[in-house]
Amino acid sequence: MIFIVVKWTVRPESASRWLDIVDDFTQATRAEDGCLFFEWGRSVDVDNVFTLVEAFEDSDAGARHVQSEHFRTATAMLGDHVASTPQIVNFETPQHGWGEMGEVTPTSA
Repeated sequence: MIFIVVKWTVRPESASRWLDIVDDFTQATRAEDGCLFFEWGRSVDVDNVFTLVEAFEDSDAGARHVQSEHFRTATAMLGDHVASTPQIVNFETPQHGWGEMGEVTPTSA
């Protein structure tokens, strides 16, 4: 799978609306054939920093994603809302989706 993490520093005036701003893009991407996950998180330290964790089955699915109309639409408008160029980590791994962490398991209540 292709595993991608993107750190987004958005303009402070867009921070409270960020998840609404990216909602159409998020929903369309999640509906793509080959999208394994596409999840947003917000920094607990910096109010206008968001992290996007995404994965696609393979390089073909990743290519379809960046060639999609919703990707082009989003990238064209997101520049109006970011404070700096997003930072990205992107790599291929043989893993397919999330695995379980072995070091922590639920205890009985």
